[in-house]
Amino acid sequence: MITDEEFRRISVFMKQRYGIDLSQKKVIVNGRLENYIRSNGWHNFNEYMDVVERDKSGTQEKMLVNFLTTNHTYFMREFEHFDYFKKIVLPGLKEKEARSKDLRIWCGAASTGEEPYMIAMVLADFFGLERSQWDTKVLATDISTKVLKQALTGVYSAEQLKNLPDQWKRHFFKPVAGGAQYRVTDELKKEVVFRQFNLMDPFPFKKKMHTIFLRNVMIYFDEKTKEQLVQKVYDALEPGGYLFIGTTETLNRNSTPFQIIQPSIFKK
Repeated sequence: MITDEEFRRISVFMKQRYGIDLSQKKVIVNGRLENYIRSNGWHNFNEYMDVVERDKSGTQEKMLVNFLTTNHTYFMREFEHFDYFKKIVLPGLKEKEARSKDLRIWCGAASTGEEPYMIAMVLADFFGLERSQWDTKVLATDISTKVLKQALTGVYSAEQLKNLPDQWKRHFFKPVAGGAQYRVTDELKKEVVFRQFNLMDPFPFKKKMHTIFLRNVMIYFDEKTKEQLVQKVYDALEPGGYLFIGTTETLNRNSTPFQIIQPSIFKK
């Protein structure tokens, strides 16, 4: 069982490196790491953290992050966002960027890929035959290399796709393993660029984004970290750009620089 001192060490490490606040999650930290530590022959959590901090390759640190960040997502999650994106955001962008035909959309918590692929499907639907004239590639980032690997593979169970409209399933997925699983088509896959990225790092974008999806990730951050992140996101958006956060998340109305459109939709 993890001691208070060991738990403090791990939560300070995660807070300093990744902005993730685990201070109330002792049971979860213990549960997710205990077997791994035991099966690798370390005697306690401190011994394991010594290895994490000394490992120059960063492999053990990656493992730690993969264990401690939950990634629960599914197709069609909080679909009202995609609906708003298609009906309100995209028509405005199509008009605004008619000359450049360049859309910059970032999904900052890509997890296992459902969300960025959903965004790409909405874009394909919206632009239809004109899509080839536009650059609508979606940048999809996550802190966890494990989930990104899965996202890149693009294979999902029939159960995971059950809420998708039939025409999307037919158009964007090919059945594999006798129909028990489906793989994202190459055409859709090339519309999403997956990268590993820590939201606490400086944003590396050369141009400002038109829309940023940062859904269900700020639950890991304390208020101060959240405010700093929201400011960075604000600065990274084009004037008039949109931010989508999870429907159960909130931004402080008094301190946010954004205009509030709906509780989880914001505009610069």
